Amino acid sequence: MSTSTVTPAASTTATDGRTRAALGALAVGPPLWAAVSIVQAATREGFDILRHPLSLLATGDLGWLQIANFVVAGVLTVVGASGLRGALRGTPGGVWAPRLARGAGIGLVAAGVLVMDPGANFPVGAPADLPLVSWHAFGHMVAGTVSFTSLIALCFVLGRHLTRTGQRGLAVVSRVAGLGLATGWAWAIAGGTAGTLTLAIGAIGSLVWVAVVAARLRRAV
Repeated sequence: MSTSTVTPAASTTATDGRTRAALGALAVGPPLWAAVSIVQAATREGFDILRHPLSLLATGDLGWLQIANFVVAGVLTVVGASGLRGALRGTPGGVWAPRLARGAGIGLVAAGVLVMDPGANFPVGAPADLPLVSWHAFGHMVAGTVSFTSLIALCFVLGRHLTRTGQRGLAVVSRVAGLGLATGWAWAIAGGTAGTLTLAIGAIGSLVWVAVVAARLRRAV
């Protein structure tokens, strides 16, 4: 009778393959969300990035596009968290980076399912104010808080990893990405001029940076 065994080399190869696939998901998900959001912001009737948050694109007849965008990007980010765990195991940031990526992904999925209320004249015909009255609108705010907090922390954790591995220039970029989201978010909360734009820039910048790090790690696995 014959038996089949998995050699350590074969097992390692399979593990590396899963890590690369997961990192590939993380390299694709955040930029996909950014690209789909930007295209909609530029083409949806009545949408003004200087007044409207990108989350508001999930309302109206075409709102399903942004809902799907949130959910797909979130799922890919959650999958990608396991890639960070494999690639960073035993290194600075190896414990918290995947946890924070998973938190950001879960927040994105929840933000897609829990939709904002229409307002600020978007979609066309919506009230002029931007109310926060429904349970799902409140849930969207909570989900956004989870995602933004996780992304900010993730950028700083990745910055620590990059510093400890001698990649000081990239570490600075990572911290700037985290600080950019924190600043843009705070400005939006404070009702600053074009706060929705600063928030969009901060969110997109941090998401794209996480994807860049994932792509770099994938090449190194």
